[in-house]
Amino acid sequence: MSPRVLVVDDEPFIVTGLRVFLEDEGMQVESAGSGEEAIDMTRSDSGFDVCIMDIRLPGMNGDTTIRTLHEICPDLKFIIHTGSTDYSIPDDLRALGIDERQHFAKPLLDMTPLAETIAALASDRDQE
Repeated sequence: MSPRVLVVDDEPFIVTGLRVFLEDEGMQVESAGSGEEAIDMTRSDSGFDVCIMDIRLPGMNGDTTIRTLHEICPDLKFIIHTGSTDYSIPDDLRALGIDERQHFAKPLLDMTPLAETIAALASDRDQE
């Protein structure tokens, strides 16, 4: 089954680029423009395999959104996708299994490694 991906980003251009590429890779993609919207979506549909999270969002930031989404759906896997050059993964998010392999800097010139990471995370989730 193809991975279901939730993209959380407030930049429509980024969301569109990710959606088009990932759908071409055979993935099912939904998007949310804020952390709050992502939480609402996940409460009504917990079937996402991987969430691609921007860190700087209007309202609730990405780190806080990840913490909340993890409470709602503990099996959801995360990829951090940020333009913040000084971002480092907080210890509590590392404890959830997020590490540098799941941290991608914007802009992505080659999305293939992102797609490969999504596929690997979705496969790991299926085996749990």
